[in-house]
Amino acid sequence: MRKTVDTDNETKTVDSKETPGSEKKKSYCKLNTVTSERSPGLSTLKKVILLQCTVYISLPVILCLFPWILGHVVCSHWLRLPYLVDLASPAELSLNHTLNFYLSPEEGISLGVWHTVPDSQWQKAQGSGPEWYSETLGDDSPVIIYLHGNVGSRAIHHRVELVKILSAAGYHVLSLDYRGYGDSSGEPSEVGMTSDAIYLYQWVKTRSRTSEVCLWGHSLGTGVATNAAVKIQEQAKELARERARDLRDIKLADLEPSYAVDGVILEAPYTNMEEEVASHPLSMLYQYLPGFESILHHIMQRNNMVFANDENLKTLTTRVLFLHAEDDNVVPFYMGQKLYQIALQAHRQRDAEDQVDMVSYSESLGYSHNYIYLDPNLPSVVGRFLQRKNNSYYPDNIRRVGD
Repeated sequence: MRKTVDTDNETKTVDSKETPGSEKKKSYCKLNTVTSERSPGLSTLKKVILLQCTVYISLPVILCLFPWILGHVVCSHWLRLPYLVDLASPAELSLNHTLNFYLSPEEGISLGVWHTVPDSQWQKAQGSGPEWYSETLGDDSPVIIYLHGNVGSRAIHHRVELVKILSAAGYHVLSLDYRGYGDSSGEPSEVGMTSDAIYLYQWVKTRSRTSEVCLWGHSLGTGVATNAAVKIQEQAKELARERARDLRDIKLADLEPSYAVDGVILEAPYTNMEEEVASHPLSMLYQYLPGFESILHHIMQRNNMVFANDENLKTLTTRVLFLHAEDDNVVPFYMGQKLYQIALQAHRQRDAEDQVDMVSYSESLGYSHNYIYLDPNLPSVVGRFLQRKNNSYYPDNIRRVGD
């Protein structure tokens, strides 16, 4: 049947007869069209999910096969920040009373070091050579060996600013780039970095005479600092035993004060490297993966990276000062609190709990991981710690800044 329809004054003829099943065919075609329109999106989503799952599972496998990758990430020594800085010319960074020199702890290894003298000796430092700088280490001013964290060199901004503050407070500061960092040769490892710190300490100690020598570790450097302090303590203790055997009237306990370095300052310290890596946001994604803790432990063991601050502080007899910001986004604040309690308990057993202090910085200050040097009272904090006036300065040995 044909119908004539008048639409907008135009006459059209429409065939009203439909073949059987035509309506079903139209519906089928329409369904096909909708399906074909949706399928590319679903396919892309599946690919994205598949890719994410592949990466998620592949990462632990890759790290198991090539554990050195995680070691390079932990040290990050290959990020030689800041770029385009001549480490041999610290004056370019306004360190005008600083000597750049190199030490060789073993064959094939050269370590870059800066020696910054106290501000009060600025004028004398102008034009002075290595012999003058070396002689000043014995002028009774405290000496701080600064052991920086991962990434970059001794020239990174917050490290330079801390050196300036400590110098202005009257301290000698020796900033070390471990092997593989900055312009130092070699590749970093826990054993090698600890060896570098001990070598520099012994080099300073032979020249400092009666001056106090303190180790200051920041972040990764806290593990280096406690490792070095414990080994120095063990070496000194063994030497004391030998002396006690030769001197009948002197007891070993009489020589105990010589066991340790004069002080250890730990800025943003972690408990141990395995726990620190496990607390990283990327690692937290794997906390529900079966066997992840065992996998991580295996990888860390393959890298020979322990940096066990928690174990070291159980035996360390020297004075310890903890500095930690509550908003630290790299090393969780609870780790600093945990280490403080470990050290306090260890010293309490020796009736020396007044030798352990902690200063925490409120989140409102925004010091985070690298900016504790901004604390205007930091020189006083360090000064009172080195002068052994801990109990009179911090009630209950702990103080919170920024309340």
